[in-house]
Amino acid sequence: MVTYTELRGDRKRLLALTGLTLPEFEHLLPACTRAYEDLYPPDRTLSGRPRQRSAGAGRRAVLAGPEQKLLFLLVYLKTYPLQVVLAELFGLSTSRVNYWLQRLLPVLREALDDLGVLPERDPRAFARTSAPPQHYSGREKLHSDKNVVVAGADSRRIDFLSQTYEGRVSDKAIADQEGIVYPPGTVLYKDSGFQGYEPAVAQTCQAKKKATRRGVHGG
Repeated sequence: MVTYTELRGDRKRLLALTGLTLPEFEHLLPACTRAYEDLYPPDRTLSGRPRQRSAGAGRRAVLAGPEQKLLFLLVYLKTYPLQVVLAELFGLSTSRVNYWLQRLLPVLREALDDLGVLPERDPRAFARTSAPPQHYSGREKLHSDKNVVVAGADSRRIDFLSQTYEGRVSDKAIADQEGIVYPPGTVLYKDSGFQGYEPAVAQTCQAKKKATRRGVHGG
């Protein structure tokens, strides 16, 4: 079974499985702990009623402790394994994997919001963020779904995340549909999927495609 205690001493594996370094994991952990307690008070049941016995009584949970819960969720988000694989990695049944994913995803969202690193989802509100003036637009494709992201060129932080579209929709079409309003003075770096996308920014830059090299050989 994969455990935080084990991975804490193997930083390369921790980074490979979660996408976070140990300092980043430990920075996120307290915010997730607070968010979990806010969403699921220990003196209340899942239905919101007062507990008749103390939290943690009965059989010990496999995902005991906030570290193991966060590890479980980050491994899922980083690698997107089948739930049956995640069950094997963490010693759970597939039904419990689904239960914990539904329970923990809102916790991470609240924690990221608390830390001030949750990407903006409103394209018109993006202009009011304190984002740096240089950005890069890119995309993420998972299971035939696609999102457009705007990230700081220096910070590499995702400052804006679009709604999710079908994978066949072009990057430019998504950006046009979203109608993103950028902060003043933005210099926008675009990849090849945004050819022709010229929003109201200070400057747009786009890498040119390399020419295809061909050769003729005789024998």
